[in-house]
Amino acid sequence: MDIPAGFSWNLRGRCYRLGDDVPHAGGVVPNWLISGRYMDPKDIVPHLFSETDPGFHERVAAGDIIVTGRNFGMGPKMTGYIAMRALDLGLVCETMPFLAYRAALGVGVRVLKDCPGVSSACETGDDLEVDYASGTFINHTRGFTRAFPPLPVPLRDLVRLGGNGGWLRDWRQRQQAGGAAVSPPGVSGPAVSPP
Repeated sequence: MDIPAGFSWNLRGRCYRLGDDVPHAGGVVPNWLISGRYMDPKDIVPHLFSETDPGFHERVAAGDIIVTGRNFGMGPKMTGYIAMRALDLGLVCETMPFLAYRAALGVGVRVLKDCPGVSSACETGDDLEVDYASGTFINHTRGFTRAFPPLPVPLRDLVRLGGNGGWLRDWRQRQQAGGAAVSPPGVSGPAVSPP
């Protein structure tokens, strides 16, 4: 998947607020999409949040922000995050299990997690602005700003490049262009030559 044109860490859009304990299967996307191993965004987008917010995909626009309570996206699946990235949405969660966080980042979704009280700080329809690199959360409708932990610096290239696949393609291109055999960042051991 390519980097969206005009990629920015700052998103401004409409808030879509969800509650606590929204599971991935049956909350973010229907279970049949996961068990059927659907991975093409065109197949997934029409069903994103269809069980928690029917008609979501028809109202949402690029730059809109999903705000959730505790334990968002329980389950290690990435199906719904593929659709969120294809729609260029942001995600802000009070809490998110590690496997869900890893799956979202692995496909390149901008995520702020560990944001206590964020779901009570806005309503669906509010005009939000979120800077994922600084952790700044602004609710323009209600006139306030909060600071949350930003997306960690070591994970930013992963998200900016579109997740695992984009990061690996970029790494391989850099290695081929430089001709030198080096280990990827964060990997120790012998140097790796691209195939």
